[in-house]
Amino acid sequence: MTTTAEVEKPRADPGTGRAPRPRPGRIRRIGLPYLLLLPALVLELLVHLVPMVIGIVMSFKELTQFYIRDWGTAPWSGLDNYRVSVDFDAPVGEALLHSFLVTVGFTLLSVGLCWLIGTAAAIFMQDTFRGRGLLRALFLVPYALPVYAAVITWVFMFQHDNGLVNHVLHDQLHLTDKPSFWLIGDNSFYALLTVSVWKGWPFAFLIVMAGLQNIPGELYEAAALDGAGRWQQIRRITLPSLGPVNQVLLLVLFLWTFNDFNTPFVLFGRAAPEAADLISVHIYQASFVTWNFGTGSAMSVLLLLFLLAVTGVYLAVTSRGRRASHAR
Repeated sequence: MTTTAEVEKPRADPGTGRAPRPRPGRIRRIGLPYLLLLPALVLELLVHLVPMVIGIVMSFKELTQFYIRDWGTAPWSGLDNYRVSVDFDAPVGEALLHSFLVTVGFTLLSVGLCWLIGTAAAIFMQDTFRGRGLLRALFLVPYALPVYAAVITWVFMFQHDNGLVNHVLHDQLHLTDKPSFWLIGDNSFYALLTVSVWKGWPFAFLIVMAGLQNIPGELYEAAALDGAGRWQQIRRITLPSLGPVNQVLLLVLFLWTFNDFNTPFVLFGRAAPEAADLISVHIYQASFVTWNFGTGSAMSVLLLLFLLAVTGVYLAVTSRGRRASHAR
């Protein structure tokens, strides 16, 4: 019996003994997808890859304010910028380590709260009730607002004398002995965390709400017939079914939050308080405030390597978990 592969196998030319060349129409069909992707690849190269390569080259140079006009003439410093950045006994390395630890703590708290609030709101919005569409639209307002407009609003709310936060906490609820300074000192960390969670949880709400649409309603009906309560249904059906969605969501939230520059820069200005010294602002200060672009570039490369390592480990662990669950 003749197989399909034998029928479709190109026959050799009887005169030359060679296989016929692919027809031009077939070549055009094969190359069309790559041709359509070419503009996006060129833009990606220009916008991301080229600046990244230039930043890596700058990290190996002694690039200060004296070489800004022609940075290519800056002397080659090798790995000196990296040694300075990771020397945690020296002032530069110690400040970078402090900023890194603050960023890790801030990121974990922000991502955890965003996921928790977003998931709870999405599960709550699954029930049908009057005004659900309006409430769903209101939940998405922080995510739809421009970052600068939203954060500047919070700056006014955190003002010491006439801010809304002190007015509510001190004047109305009497939870504090005196008005607090939210944009300086240790309270700046909580102010930054509040703003980050406020503008980040609607994204988690949106993604989880979309993921809930793929869970069949028959599962909940069967669980209810078996006597499962609301919490048992969430624990046994909702959260396991949202596993693939949460894996992507947590990774995206982690990368966005760890690299967030707009929120602390608009909230505190060019010099963030020590308690809220995120690594993105710290690198900006090391580059554009002290004019040491070589050290700032080295810090950026170290940050890139850290995020790549975390992403690789996270994807390896989650993919291994998926394979293990499928094998059961």
